[in-house]
Amino acid sequence: MYSTISVQELLPLWLKGQQSDAPCLIVDVREKHEYAQAHIAGCLHIPLQGIPNAKDKIPQDQPVYMLCHAGMRSAQAAQWLAQHEGYTQLVNVEGGIMAWIQAGQPVEKCP
Repeated sequence: MYSTISVQELLPLWLKGQQSDAPCLIVDVREKHEYAQAHIAGCLHIPLQGIPNAKDKIPQDQPVYMLCHAGMRSAQAAQWLAQHEGYTQLVNVEGGIMAWIQAGQPVEKCP
């Protein structure tokens, strides 16, 4: 099982993580070209289809916030991971990067 969080709820967690040694782990599951256009600083980029092969890169002992364009693919990734033993703190970010941008939050672009 996984839970859902809004961008407004994620923002203070992300800001707190930026100021500490324990960053807020956001996994962006969008495709490479989408990620290059705009992404949240410090997030881990693993395209949705790569999740099964990269699950060892996603810790099981801390909250993991899954993000995509609008919230559908990240929900799929969270659902897939939740079916595997040990993933108990998965959170889907409702509205994805679009909600993040609409809330006026900063994004980075790849050159």
